[in-house]
Amino acid sequence: MFSKKVNVLIFLSIILLLLIIIGVTKYPSSSPRYDSKKETSYIIPEHANMIKNISTDKAAYHVEEPVKFTAQLTNRHSNGKLIITYYHLGNIIYKQEVKVTDKEAEWVWQPPIEDFKGYFVHVQYTSNTKQDSQTIAVDVSSDWSTFPRYGFLSNFQELSFKEMQSVISRLNRYHINGLQFYDWHYKHHQPLKMENNEPVPYWEDIANRSTSLHTIQTYIQLAHERNMKTMSYNLLYGAFAEAEKEGVKTEWRLFRDQQGHAHDYHALPDEWRSDVFMVNPGNSEWQRYIIDQQKSVYHALPFDGWHIDQLGPRGEVYDFKGNHVAIDDTFRQFLEKIKSETLDKRIVMNAVNQYGQKQIAESPIDFLYTEVWDQYKYYGDLKRIIDENGHYSEGTKNSVLAAYMNYEFSNQPGTFNTPGVLLANSVIFAAGGSHLELGEHMLSKEYFPHENLKIDQSLQSSLIKYYDFLVAYENLLRDNLQEVPILIRSHDRVLFSSHPEQGKVWYFAKQKVNMKVIHFINFADTKSLEWRDTNGSQAEPQERKRLSVQLKESRRVKKVWLASPDIQNGIPVLLSSEQGNEEVRFTIPSLKYWDMVVIEYET
Repeated sequence: MFSKKVNVLIFLSIILLLLIIIGVTKYPSSSPRYDSKKETSYIIPEHANMIKNISTDKAAYHVEEPVKFTAQLTNRHSNGKLIITYYHLGNIIYKQEVKVTDKEAEWVWQPPIEDFKGYFVHVQYTSNTKQDSQTIAVDVSSDWSTFPRYGFLSNFQELSFKEMQSVISRLNRYHINGLQFYDWHYKHHQPLKMENNEPVPYWEDIANRSTSLHTIQTYIQLAHERNMKTMSYNLLYGAFAEAEKEGVKTEWRLFRDQQGHAHDYHALPDEWRSDVFMVNPGNSEWQRYIIDQQKSVYHALPFDGWHIDQLGPRGEVYDFKGNHVAIDDTFRQFLEKIKSETLDKRIVMNAVNQYGQKQIAESPIDFLYTEVWDQYKYYGDLKRIIDENGHYSEGTKNSVLAAYMNYEFSNQPGTFNTPGVLLANSVIFAAGGSHLELGEHMLSKEYFPHENLKIDQSLQSSLIKYYDFLVAYENLLRDNLQEVPILIRSHDRVLFSSHPEQGKVWYFAKQKVNMKVIHFINFADTKSLEWRDTNGSQAEPQERKRLSVQLKESRRVKKVWLASPDIQNGIPVLLSSEQGNEEVRFTIPSLKYWDMVVIEYET
């Protein structure tokens, strides 16, 4: 009798255990929890290579616009399903299931009716025998300028529709929501080559490269279908050597001497069509001339705006009458005039090494754009530029940095050095900026068509995760956060520092309403603190595990969670934490390049 009872109890226990396992599998907790006592805390399984990729139909979405997803699978499936979990920051907001019946699965999601929000999407494939998991992000923003993710195009020769579609599709996967059409034009002072008041079908750019009007038109169309803005590149004050033949007066030019003998110009290779000669951007007649040229561009091509370039400080320069010209002092008035005459068009202007950025920030531009050179050569300088831009704009405009990686290394064919790129992006993204780097290829030089270096599969996979992270957590990275002082203590061998130092983990914190966001960037193994990694020699950081963290915290903490593009593809992980004596303590499960820890307070 006793043995029968034991058997019954054992049987019931097994049934109960199975029900618990099934329940946990079918209905996971609202946020995955990290147990600091266990090493195996990650919920994403090793890829069974069932999901090849996931994509969305657009780079960003307007409010109330549905999101269309496509999952490409490796084989045909008839008994599998996708379990899709949608996150906003650290919280699950929605779940759905999609039955898999073929090599491709499609579904639609209607995000909450809120503007300027980022979401993380976890897609799990499951069948009787296999599991796989991938992630992607969604940006719901009616205006690209709030969270700009800027890319470029630089090849406008005759291309097939399939080639152009492939380029835009790849950029869409990185959620690039704006494109700079670099050197698409005929001449700086005459962007379109016209005959009989119509643009011609072909012309040569300044470097004698063939340019197709149809290619430009098609790229604009394909970009617009993905909710990407298209920006027409040109200088603010450039003209060809013989521009007088097309109405540019000599009296408008800038000179190196007060006598008007030595024209100020930017020398280019001899085989190119012309050097670029500087025109006084403060001259009202030149302003009228180039604005009219830009209006002609808009009449012929549906660009969304003008990406305005400059060449930085020119030293002592003079107008035709011998008066000294402070070029940066002309920017604000000129930009305001451009906007007043092209109200429905966007403006972005390059501040070379921050030259004129204060005046640009006070102008009607969409966001702040800085081309970074060796005056700002260290990782800390990247953050300093973004902080400075926030100060200039009083927190109203976000930043994009044109920062060219592996500069000297790209003088010969090769592949980008992954650690250098990911460390630079970690700093830029954590500081609240975005990186102009992606187009038909990845940038390594200021002349965008230069493409000696390729992106290998490892870097491509990492970049997708990093850009997903930038989008999913945009409300904690770029959404009006204020930097706050913080002091980290730890008993681990890894050293922490509040400023970038070799051999240490750099940390800084920002705060928003009831959240404190702490960034940890791993410089413990760096060969240099120069962000450009110009020779492609930056070392891959070792992954540090179980880092204990203590910091002063008087406010009552609700929860502590972590997200990283290097952990679980960016899915939020709830951390165990303790609070007492005005201090909070937690353990970071691992740190490779960059971790973000979020402390949420009780309201």
